[in-house]
Amino acid sequence: MSKNSCPCGSNLNFEACCAPFIQGTQYPKTAEQLMRSRYSAYVESNIDYLRQSWHHSTRPESIDMHPEIKWLGLKIVSTQEGQNQHTTGTVEFVARNKLAGRAFRLHEKSQFIRENGRWFYLDGELIEK
Repeated sequence: MSKNSCPCGSNLNFEACCAPFIQGTQYPKTAEQLMRSRYSAYVESNIDYLRQSWHHSTRPESIDMHPEIKWLGLKIVSTQEGQNQHTTGTVEFVARNKLAGRAFRLHEKSQFIRENGRWFYLDGELIEK
C-alpha cells in the first residue's frame, strides 16, 4: 500500500475514497462504503466519525481507542443489500491488526441501516473461527 492509499484496501487514494466521508463533506452511498470508511476511521483514530456513523439506538457512550493497535488490513467477505434502494444492509469483513507483537483477526458480520438517505452502523455479530 502506498503512503496515500486508502487504509480500507480499495486501491484508491485516501482523498478520493474514505476521506470525504470522514471529513463530513460527503456521506457513503452504500453500506460497504460506510464499513470501509469506519475501518479507515479506526486506522486514523477518528472517534468523532465513528460516533457520527453509529446509529443512535446502539451507539455506546464512549469508544475506547487503543493507540498501540496497528491496523494491518481489511477484507470484505460479502455484502448483502446495502444499496440506495435498500434500507438495510449487511457487510461481512475481516480486519487484521497487531497488538503487542501478536496478530489478531476481527471477523464480523455488521448490520447497517439507512435513514433519511444516510447509512449508519447498527451492530455486529462476531464470527469465531
